[in-house]
Amino acid sequence: MEKEKILEYLKLNNERPFLEMDLMNALGVKEIDRSTFIATMEELEDEGKIIKTKKGKYALPEFFKIYVGKIQIAVRGFGFVIIENAEMKDVFVPASALMGAMNGDKVMVKLNKVGGENQKSEGEVIKIVLRANSRLVGTYEESKNFGFVVPDDQKIRKDIFVSRNNTLGAKQGDKVVLEVTKWPEDRRNPEGKIVEILGQSGEPGVDILAVIRTFNLPEVFNHRVLEEADKVPTEAEPDEIAKREDFINETVITIDGKDAKDLDDAIHIKKMDNGNYELGVHIADVTHYVKENSIIDKEALNRATSVYLLNRVIPMLPERLSNGICSLNPKVNRLVLSCVMEIDANGDVVNHRIVEGVIKTVERMNYDDVSDILEGSFTPDLKEKYSYLEADLGHMKDLADILFNKRERRGAIDFDFAETKISLDGDGKPIHVGKVERRVAHRLIESFMLAANETVAEHMFWLELPFVYRIHEDPKPEKIEALNKFLYHFGYKIKGGPDDIHPKAIQALIEEVEGKKEEHVISKLTLRSLKQAKYSPHNEGHFGLAAKHYCHFTSPIRRYPDLQIHRIIKDLLNGRMDEKRIQDLRKIVDAVSIQSSEKERNAELAEREVDDMKMAEYMVQFIGETFSGVISTITSFGMFVELENTVEGLIRLENLDDDYYVYDESRMQLVGERTKKLFELGGEVEVVVIGASPELRQIDFELA
Repeated sequence: MEKEKILEYLKLNNERPFLEMDLMNALGVKEIDRSTFIATMEELEDEGKIIKTKKGKYALPEFFKIYVGKIQIAVRGFGFVIIENAEMKDVFVPASALMGAMNGDKVMVKLNKVGGENQKSEGEVIKIVLRANSRLVGTYEESKNFGFVVPDDQKIRKDIFVSRNNTLGAKQGDKVVLEVTKWPEDRRNPEGKIVEILGQSGEPGVDILAVIRTFNLPEVFNHRVLEEADKVPTEAEPDEIAKREDFINETVITIDGKDAKDLDDAIHIKKMDNGNYELGVHIADVTHYVKENSIIDKEALNRATSVYLLNRVIPMLPERLSNGICSLNPKVNRLVLSCVMEIDANGDVVNHRIVEGVIKTVERMNYDDVSDILEGSFTPDLKEKYSYLEADLGHMKDLADILFNKRERRGAIDFDFAETKISLDGDGKPIHVGKVERRVAHRLIESFMLAANETVAEHMFWLELPFVYRIHEDPKPEKIEALNKFLYHFGYKIKGGPDDIHPKAIQALIEEVEGKKEEHVISKLTLRSLKQAKYSPHNEGHFGLAAKHYCHFTSPIRRYPDLQIHRIIKDLLNGRMDEKRIQDLRKIVDAVSIQSSEKERNAELAEREVDDMKMAEYMVQFIGETFSGVISTITSFGMFVELENTVEGLIRLENLDDDYYVYDESRMQLVGERTKKLFELGGEVEVVVIGASPELRQIDFELA
C-alpha cells in the first residue's frame, strides 16, 4: 500500500481517528498484504506523518493539534517551528519546552495556545522526528578529566561532552569535527566523539575548512570520480565536430571575470539585413562528456552546484572538465549547445533554433576591459587590441539596451544592490572589503543569458516534455500587506490588491524610492517580502523577471539543472525522446529540482557564512575608529548600521545610554522616551567600532 494513498484517505476523513483494521477495510487491503500495510503505518508514524493513540487509533497529527516542522533555535534559547505543508504561521517554543531539540531538527510540536491574526501560536516539542546535526564543528576545550566541544553554531546552545578516549588526541583550542553519540535531554548535555581535527583555531585556512565541514560540502573528489575524469579527452574529437553546426568562422567571444577559469558561455552577434540582430549564445556541451548515471554524473548531482568561498572553489565537476575540455577557452575547438536567436528592435525573439555546435572563440575578454571600451574610458593599447571587435561590441551594447528596456516595460524587478568584494592575502587574511561595481559588460552578459534562458524554457514548454524550470512564485498576500503597513509610514504604497500583485507594482516602488535616503532599506525589505526562486518540474513563471517561461540553461559546468536541461534537449535533437524516456524523465526532473534547490540554499548559506566571518575579521583592525553609516535594520534589541563598504554592525539597545528607547515595530523606529530622539531606517549616523568577532560572525558599533 502506497503511503500517499493512506495519507490521502486520512486527509479526506480527518474528523475522527481510525483503528488499524478499519483503515485496512476502508482501503481494501487484502489479507496477504496486511503485514506490509502495518510496516508502512509504522514508517509513517516514525516520519511524524501520522499519530497513533494509546488506544491504537490513527489520525493525521493536525487532528490532535500536533504539527511537524523544522525548529530554528534563537541565540537566546527559545525556538520557532516552521510547519511543513500548512498555511499556519511559525510556532513559538519556549526554551523550557524544547525536549532536547537542537537547531535544524525535524520535530513534532503540540499547540498549547493558538495564535490570532498578529500573534504566534505557542507549543511544546513532544517528539524529535529527525536529528539534523549528527556531526558538527566546534572548538575543543580541555578539562581536568574530560573535554568538551563548544559548537561554532551559536544556535546549538549546549557544549558537547567528550570522554578522554574519544578526543582523537585533540589539543586545547583545536577546531574539530564531532559526531554526536548521545543526544541531549532536558538536564543533560549531549555527548560525542571527535572524528577529525582541522587544526588550531587561527591557523591559515582552518576557518574556511570549518565552514566547509559545517555545511557538509564535499571538499575533494574520490578516486573513482577522478579516474573516470582522466579518461575524458582533452580535445574535441574531429568526428564529433563533423556532425555539428559549424560556428568556428563566427566571431565568438567570452566575457567573464578576470579570475574565472570555468567559462560556460560564449556569444556572437550580427546585424542582419532586415535590421534585426542575430545573437548566438553558445553554452559548453558538458553532457557530451558527462554521461547519464556515470560516476561523474552521480557525484555532480550529489553536489548540484559549485560553491565559491572567496579564495576557494568547491567545483561541481573535476578540474579536468570544469577548467579543461568543458571550459570555452580561447582559440581552441569546443563542443557547445547553441541557442541562436533573431531579435527585433522591440527585443522580441522572432526566430530561434537550438542546435549542437562547435566554436573556436577569438578572444577571452573580461568585464572590466569590455566596460572600459563601451563606456569610453579605454586606454590606447586596449582600443588597438580590440579594434577589430569594435562594431560587434557596439551591436552587443545596443541589443543589450533593447532587451533591458523590454524587460523593464513588462515589469521585471531590478534590485540594484551593491555586491561585496572581499580580497584575501596568501594566508587567507582579509585585506580589503568594498563594493563591486555592476558595469555595462555585466548587464550585457546578463541580458543575453536571460534571453537564452527564456527562449529555451518557452521552446520546451510548448513541447510539453519533462523539464526543469526556474520558478519564482508570486509573493504571499500577508507579506505584501505587512510591507504596505510599513511603507505607509514613509508615504509609499504597492499598488493593487495583495492577492493579485503584479511585478510592475514592485518595479514602480523601486523606481519611486530611487535616490532617496530610504532607498536601500525599502529595497531590502521589499526583497525579503518576496519568495525565493527555486527549481521545479512545473512551469509557474518567474515573478521577479515578469517572465512566463524561465529556466537555467547557461551554466552546466557549475549548476546541475542546466546540465539536466542540456541532456533533455540533446535527447530531443537526437531522436531519443520516446515514451519510455519521457516516463523516466518525469521522475528524474522531480528529483533534480528538489536536490538542486536544497543544495543551492546550502551553498548560499555557506558563502554568506564565510563573507560574514571575513568581514568581522577585517574590522578587527578598525576597533576604536569612527565611520559613517546608514541604519539598515531596527529591532527590539538594537539597530544595524551599514557602512559604505557594505560591512554591517549592531548598536545594541543597552549601548544607547543617553535615554530609554522604545521600539516602535510598526514604523521600525527607536524613540527616546524623554528626549523624543528618533532613530529610523535610512538615517545617517556616525559610529565607532567597539568589537569584531570572526567566531561569532559579529561586529559591534556604538554611536560616535
